Amino acid sequence: MAENLNGCHVVCKSSRSHLQYLCRLERVACTDLGISKKNLNHFEVEYLCDYKKKGDQEFYLVKWKGYPESQNTWEPRKNLKCLKILKQFRLDLERELQRRKQRRGLKKLDHSLAHFMLQKAKQRQQLDRWEASLNTTRAHKGRICVRNDVDLEGPPKDFTYINNYKVGEGIVLTEVAVGCECRDCFEEPLKGCCAGASLHRFAYNDKGQVKLKAGQPVYECNARCRCGPECLNRVVQKGIQYDMSIFKTDNGRGWGVRTMEKIRKNSFVMEYVGEIITSEEAERRGHIYDRQGATYLFDLDYVEDVYTVDAAHHGNISHFVNHSCTPNLQVYNVFINNIDERLPRIAFFATRMIKAGEELTFDYKMQIDPVDAESTRMDSNFGLAGMTGSPKKRVRVECKCGMESCRKYLF
Repeated sequence: MAENLNGCHVVCKSSRSHLQYLCRLERVACTDLGISKKNLNHFEVEYLCDYKKKGDQEFYLVKWKGYPESQNTWEPRKNLKCLKILKQFRLDLERELQRRKQRRGLKKLDHSLAHFMLQKAKQRQQLDRWEASLNTTRAHKGRICVRNDVDLEGPPKDFTYINNYKVGEGIVLTEVAVGCECRDCFEEPLKGCCAGASLHRFAYNDKGQVKLKAGQPVYECNARCRCGPECLNRVVQKGIQYDMSIFKTDNGRGWGVRTMEKIRKNSFVMEYVGEIITSEEAERRGHIYDRQGATYLFDLDYVEDVYTVDAAHHGNISHFVNHSCTPNLQVYNVFINNIDERLPRIAFFATRMIKAGEELTFDYKMQIDPVDAESTRMDSNFGLAGMTGSPKKRVRVECKCGMESCRKYLF
């Protein structure tokens, strides 16, 4: 008797492009593959693989979208309308010729150079897909673009973009039970609004810029507050507002982040997001990360060192922010819907005006100067601890920030 195979699924071993090729070969339309009667005969350039010149005529080896590489063809420049792809191919070729110190105006690419251009084209595809995935996943206004004009490294492996803390095993977030009753939290705060309820000061001015000294906690309005989403005391919770770029640095610092827009001094830039784990688990993971040569552990030591944020495998764009001995970002501890002082949210604010195109950095070993008596326990704890574990590094790491005030070593 035949088995009931309802609900049975078999993984297809053919690539999407190969299936599209088979559809066109057999003249079959398929909505799932994006093949319709209108585009059965449509040829789209996916990327360019090689270049040669015969006389005055230029030719490019074309990988056609929806067709396997075995169907690549040499096409004269006059037949190609893909101006953006052509421009990028020329830029990549020019950079590589410059790196190799080879002359321009080649009649033909040698095997090594042609192989590099092919790998570069495939890398750009991977980065484009990763960029699209990041922008689909993000829950914030600011868009993310990805650039690597330095080498052939593709997207990081085993990294998942998240928008909020991922709570680790055995950890419970204590939701706030009450909120403010203010009609206008900025102009007419009742009992000091949410900050006053915790015996602290209102954090922002009317432009959303933080006005507290580094070391003082920020208390924002929460889900139980009477005020609406446009309240001036809701800044960090609105997420990243600026377009940013993840880019590969050219001085051995790996990936970095630059802003694509001007950022005003004291403005919120981003949160440090990752998995919340206990300090004991952080110690265990730290030994593993040491052997791998890097880690992304950030202590939540506002009142005591009990929890740590691990952004190694789950994080947001802050995962890629580099260290600088003269940073343009400052850390603040922020409380919104969680009232457990051992579990603050870590927010980065601009220490000065940051120009569009400038790299964003923070000091991995920041020291916070003592502040006035109105400050909290957090100030002395930051100072005493020296934030040596934020992010934790247990090996001596050379600093490559290039600043005049560089300490030469991160740790």
